[in-house]
Amino acid sequence: PRKRFAQPMLSIHERDFDPTDRSTPGNWGGDLIIGKGQRSAKEHCGKEIPVGETVTPRLEGLHQPASRHHAIAASMNPLPPHLRISLPWDQGTEMAQHQEISRDTNMKVYFCDPASPRQRPSNENTNGLLRQYFPKGTDLSIYSPAALARVENELHNRPRLVLGDATPEQLFTQMLTLTN
Repeated sequence: PRKRFAQPMLSIHERDFDPTDRSTPGNWGGDLIIGKGQRSAKEHCGKEIPVGETVTPRLEGLHQPASRHHAIAASMNPLPPHLRISLPWDQGTEMAQHQEISRDTNMKVYFCDPASPRQRPSNENTNGLLRQYFPKGTDLSIYSPAALARVENELHNRPRLVLGDATPEQLFTQMLTLTN
């Protein structure tokens, strides 16, 4: 992969399965939705691949990699280890602390090829769902953590055709009981 950070990056091609394979629990896809005037952001360490679960922490320090690092760790660490395997991301500079994130979450952070949304299809779908609640140009800083939690809850309890009309919450609850 191209070297955009001082720290070496893992390419999505180094992962032991195809980026579009949705069958393995614990492989997440992350992204950042930027608000109006690039002054606010909402991150989603989003969409656990097989079930569509979305975690949407609010970011206070938009341009501070440490804020992202702490938001991701706080969102992912409550999950059991078998549901914290990998976190694919695009090659934006917002992930400058990817090795710290990997260390603190015990998840490998992989980087997708530039301009390759097909390598994160679940994530791109989640972006579309989130934009139904937060259209482009929206000032995201006006949303409280409680408002973000309501959106997460709605997305988690929305039946999905790709899940056989089950909800992400139903399948995620089943996965929580699985062991490695």
